[in-house]
Amino acid sequence: MSRIGKKPVSIPAGVEVKADGREISAKGPQGMLKRSLPEGITVSVANGHVDVARSAEDRHQKALHGLVRSEIRNMIEGVTKGFQRVLEINGVGYKVTQAGKTLSFSLGRTHPVAYPLPEGIDAKIDKQTIVTIRGANKSLVGQTAAVLRALKPPDVYKAKGIKYSGEVLIRKEGKTGK
Repeated sequence: MSRIGKKPVSIPAGVEVKADGREISAKGPQGMLKRSLPEGITVSVANGHVDVARSAEDRHQKALHGLVRSEIRNMIEGVTKGFQRVLEINGVGYKVTQAGKTLSFSLGRTHPVAYPLPEGIDAKIDKQTIVTIRGANKSLVGQTAAVLRALKPPDVYKAKGIKYSGEVLIRKEGKTGK
């Protein structure tokens, strides 16, 4: 058995988990998340725990077994606490502003880059250079942060651009004179 997949996921107080055939849903203080289950994977909810089982012993089913268990754990954690990613913007004149559900980035281009936030994602801006992306869905928070970072990845020479908070950049020396 998968070592990750065979562990039961505990359900904290205030969270409601339902398994309906090929779909599982979790509802809590941060919202509600749904996920469809792949073929061959079954989920049972009983006694405050979620158990994941597989129907076959092939390699693909073993991989899905652990994956589905981890995603269910992330769903439960997301509806209780939520997830966040922090982005830092470095560079002269680089900044971000927010108007409703749209972020507008000034990144050294001739026009500002507008990015509408997906449903279920919130953003908070500190000092026009720090953006905190929050949401209940871990994969959507990570994907949104990756898309925003891709607008202007950090430069290896001057470290200008958008980077994750805590990301270590290895800078290059550049050309040197004789």
